[in-house]
Amino acid sequence: MSKGKLIVISGASGVGKGTVLGIMMKKRKDLSFSVSATTRPPRPGEVDGVHYYFVSREQFQEMIAQGAFLEYDAHAANFYGTPRAQAEEKRAHGPVLLDIEPAGAKQVRQSVPDAELIFIMPPSMEELERRLRGRGDTPEDQIKLRMERAVWEMEQRFWYDHVVVNDDPERCAEEILSIIEE
Repeated sequence: MSKGKLIVISGASGVGKGTVLGIMMKKRKDLSFSVSATTRPPRPGEVDGVHYYFVSREQFQEMIAQGAFLEYDAHAANFYGTPRAQAEEKRAHGPVLLDIEPAGAKQVRQSVPDAELIFIMPPSMEELERRLRGRGDTPEDQIKLRMERAVWEMEQRFWYDHVVVNDDPERCAEEILSIIEE
């Protein structure tokens, strides 16, 4: 049995990754989503093992020492990482989607050279800012930081295999699905 593709999806905060991934998962039942481990506490409604694997900093450090991650990174004073065993187990059943930052995508490229890296761009910086503000849950100082980070993240798109603009989530999902099927 051949392994499923490992599909890395990256993009700035507010670009609509979650919406696009949700549409893709509804359209293709053989897709699975890799659940990341994190040291941050769960938000209301988040379930351990579904949204994230919530672990202590000590557990995360042990996992790093054991080589248990495909990739990991620190972000906003917390660690995030993709457990290698979980991703490989899911790959045995079909394509696996990872929603990770560019730094993690570079690590995946090194450890899984045949991974497909896709960067989602906003239609414009103005639209990205509008989406971040439209959430209504992001303080002004965080919006400013996320917009500054978005500039750096978008500069990273040049080393991805594919760049897709999310001007319409349905169309964006279809474009990514066609890339996966190639």
